[in-house]
Amino acid sequence: MVRIIDRRFDSKNKSTVNRQRFMRRFKHQIREAVADAIAGRSIKDLDNGESVSIPARDLSEPQFHHGRGGIWETIFTGNDQFSTGDQINRPSGGAGGGTGKGKASNEGEGEDDFVFNLSREEFLDVFFDDLALPNLVKTQLARVHEYKSQRAGFTNDGTPANINVVRSLRGALGRRLALGAPFHGRLRELQRQLDELLETRPDDDPEVIRLKDEIGVLRAKLDAIPFIDTFDLRYNNRIKVPKPTTQAVMFCIMDVSGSMDEGKKSTAKRFFMLLYLFLTRTYEYIEVVFIRHHTVAKEVNEEDFFHSRESGGTVVSSAIELMKEILHQRYANGAWNVYGAQASDGDNWENDSPHCRELLAETILPFVQYFAYIEITPGEPQNLWREYEKLIGYHANFAMQHIEGLPDIYPVFRELFKKKLA
Repeated sequence: MVRIIDRRFDSKNKSTVNRQRFMRRFKHQIREAVADAIAGRSIKDLDNGESVSIPARDLSEPQFHHGRGGIWETIFTGNDQFSTGDQINRPSGGAGGGTGKGKASNEGEGEDDFVFNLSREEFLDVFFDDLALPNLVKTQLARVHEYKSQRAGFTNDGTPANINVVRSLRGALGRRLALGAPFHGRLRELQRQLDELLETRPDDDPEVIRLKDEIGVLRAKLDAIPFIDTFDLRYNNRIKVPKPTTQAVMFCIMDVSGSMDEGKKSTAKRFFMLLYLFLTRTYEYIEVVFIRHHTVAKEVNEEDFFHSRESGGTVVSSAIELMKEILHQRYANGAWNVYGAQASDGDNWENDSPHCRELLAETILPFVQYFAYIEITPGEPQNLWREYEKLIGYHANFAMQHIEGLPDIYPVFRELFKKKLA
């Protein structure tokens, strides 16, 4: 009988298949739990996992069992309290109050909610599951100067850290068998002759001594064959191969004029962070261009974009002009997926808003995958909103939404990037 014993160590991801099956089966409940969870966390905590609770009633499965009707005859072993016909009281205890989170109750039995821990990747997969990047049509792969290390057989030279022990020992064993084969054959023959002589002759017989000396010489030659030689060593060979990566550029345009208070700026910053996190799930390489503007627009680094206190009046077209220049100078070769996001309170110089609409329609929208404008104001839409509204219906890659405060960030973001039905 052949017995196969698996001595491999258990993988740390041995329950991955069951975990994925569970998530597919209770996808609706997990999605609802994630939606409830994100309502109470900040954008800084979005890129983390989550412990979600699924009501126990949603995990119940249909079961077949005997009905309670009819006449039952039951024998209780060791019964010294009841006789035939006695009514047995309901067992005491077990009268919990539901799921363990509600108020106490004097009837019914309860069960705690099932708590399921989602990893960072699983949480983001559920959160972004029904979202999609619009107009995702550019598939050109660029930045081929990035490389990754890849196994490519074995080599005779290398560093000790790359020695392949199994392949080296296999080569050493083959070499020893090949070099020792003639000696082993001759040694077996001499040993047979010696055994035959010893049956009829003494140990000091000249022929016996000769055979023993020859056997000793052969054994010395076999022992002289090294167990492993530098010739046997094999090293894992690794080569660098080009690794094409999809790339995108994200333009973040934020109004920092005097009418944009810290609350509005904070809302805009969180929206940009959420957008960047979403893009990283589609593209392997992302460049971010930060543009701040009041009456004058400037390209700044991330630190200045989020923390600089510079302020002034409002001329939005300066930011659109600067984006146009950067777009045509650096990203006009057709290899980039371009996305733009503009955040403002909509309070712009009256004569500048029509110019912004024309610049956006003629010099920006034809070259970008998607451009989203969010207006952060608790009141009525401002003049910039009214001008941008004229672009709706003429440009499929343009969208705009209104945000009043922090609670509106998630709903607005999901509305901007929800999957469109084919």
